[in-house]
Amino acid sequence: MDLKERFGGGDGSDTTRSGWGQRSQRSSLTGLTTTEQECKQRIFQQLVKMLDLSLLAGMEDKEARAQIQQVCESLMAEESLPFNAGVRQRIVSELQDEVLGLGPLEGLLADRTVADILVNGPNQVFVERQGKLERTSLTFDSERHLMTIIDRIVSSVGRRIDESSPMVDARLRDGSRVNAIIPPLSVDGPMLSIRRFAVDSLTVESLVQLGTLSSVAARVLESVVKARLNILVSGGTGAGKTTLLNVLSGFIPHRERILTVEDSAELQLQQPHVVRLETRPPNIEGKGEVTQRDLVRNSLRMRPDRIIVGEVRGGEALDMLQAMNTGHDGSLTTIHANTPRDALSRVESMVAMSGFNLPAHQVRAQIASAIDVVLQVERQEDGRRRLTSVQEINGLEGEIITMSEIFSFQREGLDEDGNVRGQFAATGIVPRFYDHLKRRGMDPGIDVFQPGGG
Repeated sequence: MDLKERFGGGDGSDTTRSGWGQRSQRSSLTGLTTTEQECKQRIFQQLVKMLDLSLLAGMEDKEARAQIQQVCESLMAEESLPFNAGVRQRIVSELQDEVLGLGPLEGLLADRTVADILVNGPNQVFVERQGKLERTSLTFDSERHLMTIIDRIVSSVGRRIDESSPMVDARLRDGSRVNAIIPPLSVDGPMLSIRRFAVDSLTVESLVQLGTLSSVAARVLESVVKARLNILVSGGTGAGKTTLLNVLSGFIPHRERILTVEDSAELQLQQPHVVRLETRPPNIEGKGEVTQRDLVRNSLRMRPDRIIVGEVRGGEALDMLQAMNTGHDGSLTTIHANTPRDALSRVESMVAMSGFNLPAHQVRAQIASAIDVVLQVERQEDGRRRLTSVQEINGLEGEIITMSEIFSFQREGLDEDGNVRGQFAATGIVPRFYDHLKRRGMDPGIDVFQPGGG
């Protein structure tokens, strides 16, 4: 679908049906008045006629934008538009985004305060800022306009989306994760979700300042990672699992060889010896798929010191447990679960998805032997992500995996602004892995486990 088709043929004969008439609704977002929007409409129609869009597609972005700017400035000069330089540049910038970028989404993608962009059809665009959802005044011109943007995203990574393949995962150039689903699966029009890629990696100091965890807990977790204990990070969607995983990976010594396995590469490891592996979906014929399980099994043959799996969600859980139990200690992974106990139950269920009919007792024994520490993270109602529990797996007693909570976030209520009040504190239980930390020269001090500490 080209731009002429999307905007009513490019002959200027039907600007209302093309959707440009709806642009005035976004004046507060774009900064253009209704009159300026109408002028931009006329310029766009002429721009489409004059430019060879197929030629632009083969140019570098900078060169293509310069070409569009030159033509736009020439057209505005011919019309003798009574606009100042700032308005003219804003019009040119928006037209460049429409032709080359992601149109109305470009401004949101440039806003570093936006964590997620959620498009519910052409007339509803939500963003997440500071952990809270808010609706923007942004709209698309039509479903066709939104479909063009979605198609531009997925085609850039060699994928396609249409009625025969109405769901797709993709990635933007900056690494942001994109999911799109269109009719007939989505009833109310095309839906687009963009999980922003963090340009600047958060440090453990940043998490302490944000209140995600305490400085004492951060010191203990650093010791746990350096002492090569296996860690499972548990939490709901958007709770900050990957962010915490990134921070924990920063404690891994630079001399070690690290392999990462992800559905969509999001981890930002700073070590010099990192091998990043990413899954591949099936092609149009349904062939060529490479799953996380394939990559985890292959990674065992690549001489890793540590394996980091972005998120376990299937049969690869069994291979991950076996890796943790066979010399690849110090491995890290995340899982979707609401509590540490639920996380272990989910791991058990995922092992069953591997196709091996293992007795429940044997599976739980593997889990208890492989995983040392479970970290629970939660996005609370004030929008903040917090580490709410640190639990040690003690072992298997009968049919039950026993756990001890070492640190917990003790919630005290809400203040007048709706912020969650509470503190992260030690429970008073000295973990069994404390002796292991001391033997490895990573002693954080036994006082950090005293009641009220943390």
